[in-house]
Order: sequence, then structure tokens, then C-alpha cells
Amino acid sequence: MKKLVLSGIAASVFLVSCGPKSVAVTGPKYTSSEQLAQGKTIFENSCAKCHKLPEPAKHDDKGWINTLSRMAPKAKLSDDQHQMVYDYLISVNKK
Repeated sequence: MKKLVLSGIAASVFLVSCGPKSVAVTGPKYTSSEQLAQGKTIFENSCAKCHKLPEPAKHDDKGWINTLSRMAPKAKLSDDQHQMVYDYLISVNKK
């Protein structure tokens, strides 16, 4: 019985650890010109390493949340860097 309980706990911990990670960006946070400039620099330097830079108007605000949630881990961005890139993109986005 003890082994069954311990196995159940171990399985639960494993399943929780494999669950979806929280989304780092849920909306705008940084608005200062310095932070937006940092976001632009991070965007240009990190994203251009792997592909052509997309136009900020390519996505609306929600679209950028989805896209950056996929791409930020690949670019190894910290949560703050991820947020600054998002805030930069929506600040210049005309959608």
C-alpha cells in the first residue's frame, strides 16, 4: 500500500512538472523610452540571428504574445527581455 501511494505521488509530481509553463507576457508593462529602446535592441540582435526580422505590423498585440511565447525560449530571452521586446513591438505596431 505504501509503495502504491508513493508511486501515485511521484506520478503526480512528474505530470505537474511536464505541464505548460506560464506565459511570461500577458500585456504591456514597460513604457519608458529607455526600456522600449532596449526592447528594440534585443529584438534586432536576438531575432535576426536566426531569421529576417518581421515587421511589427505583422501581428496584433495578442498575435505578438503568441509568437513571442514560442520564440523567446529559442532566443534564450529572460522574462524581462521577452517583455521589453513585446512592449517595443506593440509600441511601434500600427494595428
